[in-house]
Amino acid sequence: MPAPKELDPSTSLTALYGAKLRKLRVRAGLTQRRLGDLIPIAHSRIAQYELGKEIPPEDVNAKLDTVLKADGDLVALWGHIKRTPIPDWARKFMEYEAKAIAMHKYMAHSVPGLLQTAAYARELLRLGQPWCTAEEIDAKVTARLGRQGLLRRSQPPLLWVVLDESVIRRPVGGPTVMRDQLNHVLQMARTPHIEVQVIPFGAGGHSAMGGSLTLLSFEKASDVAYLEAGHSGELVEDRAVVARHSYRYDLVHAQALPPEPSAALIQRAMEEYETCAAHEPT
Repeated sequence: MPAPKELDPSTSLTALYGAKLRKLRVRAGLTQRRLGDLIPIAHSRIAQYELGKEIPPEDVNAKLDTVLKADGDLVALWGHIKRTPIPDWARKFMEYEAKAIAMHKYMAHSVPGLLQTAAYARELLRLGQPWCTAEEIDAKVTARLGRQGLLRRSQPPLLWVVLDESVIRRPVGGPTVMRDQLNHVLQMARTPHIEVQVIPFGAGGHSAMGGSLTLLSFEKASDVAYLEAGHSGELVEDRAVVARHSYRYDLVHAQALPPEPSAALIQRAMEEYETCAAHEPT
C-alpha cells in the first residue's frame, strides 16, 4: 500500500486542517474507513479532508472533533477557515496578480473583480455564497475591493479585459446596480492602462466558452494562466500549457469588438438599465 501523501500545513488553511485531522486520526488508532463509519460518512470524504482538498460541513466537523477528542481544535480551525474572506485556491493567484505588469482577461459571466463596484460585488457574493452571513459578505466585499488598489499605483499594470456580452446583459442586482457598474467600467476604460472589449453574441462560439481565463505577465518571470469557475480556480504555470491558453485568449480577442464599438455597446446597455431604473419602485 503506498504511503499517504504528505501535506505541507503552511501552504493553506485547508492543508493545515488536513494535517491536523490526519494526526488526530492516527493518534486515535483509526483507519480512514473506521473513522468514516463512526461519523458516519464515506471514508473517501475523510481522505479528501486529509489531503486538504475540501473541508467538511459544520455538523460533520463537530462530530470529527468529538470522536477524535480534539478538544475543540477542529471546531476552532474550521471557523477560522470559514471566516477567511479569500479562499485558499484564490490566494496564490492574488499573490501573482499583485506582481504582474500585464493582465489579459476573458470574463464569461461577470465583470472582473478589479473593475467591480461594491454593490455589484456584494450581489455576486450573496448569490454565489448564500450560506454566508451579511457580516461575512461584507468582509469578502472589502477584500475584493482592496485588490483594486493595484490599479491606482503610480505604475499600474496593463489590464486588458474581454467581456462576454452576457456579462453586460445579465442584470445582476437589478437595473440600478447594473447601470452604475457599467458606468464604472466605462470610466475605468478611459484610463491609459485599461482596455475593455466585448465579444458579442453575434460572434458565435469561441475558444474560451468553458469559463473565465486570466493571463498574467511579469517583468522577470514566465507568464501564468488562471482558470476560474464559480467556486474553484486552477493556476497553470507549465509554460507549454500556458502557451495554449494564451492562444485561446488570442482567438477570443480577435473575435471581440474593438474598444470603441465595445464602449458604445456597453453605453447602450447602460442606457437601457437607466430607463429600467427610472421605473423601479422606491
